[in-house]
Amino acid sequence: MPELPEVEALRDFLTDHLVGHEMVRVLPVAVSVLKTYDPPVTALQGRPVTAVGRYGKFLAVATEGGPHLVTHLARAGWLQWKDPLPQAPPRPGKGPLALRVALETGAGFDLTEAGTQKRLAVYVVGDPRDVPGVARLGPDPLADDFDEARLAGLLAGERRQIKGALRDQSLIAGVGNAYSDEILHAARMSPFKLAASLTPEETARLHAALRATLTEAVERSRGIAAGRLKAEKKSGLRVHGRTGEPCPVCGDTIREVSFSDSSLQYCPTCQTGGKPLADRRLSRLLK
Repeated sequence: MPELPEVEALRDFLTDHLVGHEMVRVLPVAVSVLKTYDPPVTALQGRPVTAVGRYGKFLAVATEGGPHLVTHLARAGWLQWKDPLPQAPPRPGKGPLALRVALETGAGFDLTEAGTQKRLAVYVVGDPRDVPGVARLGPDPLADDFDEARLAGLLAGERRQIKGALRDQSLIAGVGNAYSDEILHAARMSPFKLAASLTPEETARLHAALRATLTEAVERSRGIAAGRLKAEKKSGLRVHGRTGEPCPVCGDTIREVSFSDSSLQYCPTCQTGGKPLADRRLSRLLK
């Protein structure tokens, strides 16, 4: 799933490639992709792009005197820039293509989604905050005012495990499964630790890891073409998706805990005092 660093890199890329250009065609291809109907998608056509913004994991393309095109790429969605776009019109129901945007230059982009669970979402709205998912977002962890005190206030009273709290978009915007693993590894913290139990020292460590991990990922992704961002994300991860490999910090074997629809990775030596975490799904399989 694209998370804050990749979406921020896409924002930079689209700012360079879209701003000042006119959207001449916006074509929904997949029936499920468009989540709004008023204003209609045709209201975007014929309007120059004035800005591209990011709200957590949402991208918002603003048009001159008109609505915003807001998208959430979900788990398997992606943006593919094409210069030029194919001349033949897209065929609904054929392949992963969900929506196509064409510029007056002949270039443009496709929104695509792999797999059978179609969750990629596109909204045409007067204001990005009209999108329910944007309206409920918590603060951006890279904002200037996101300091240790802000993080401590968000976590106070949170009886959830810190891994789940970091992934809650209404608490902190933009962090998903992969970067929460990376942040907790950098903070030397168990993903199962209760969020409300953090000491001031642990909160400071988590804040530093949160900011540094996301900032470094954004810098790695900056200037990279949209089509290469997925590979860049994977290459920069230290523990997420690396079960069985040695920890790059201490050399211990990276372990995994599996859930029904996801998994987390961690280093026992760095994060849990050398003790493996219980993997309930694996335990059931071994019975």
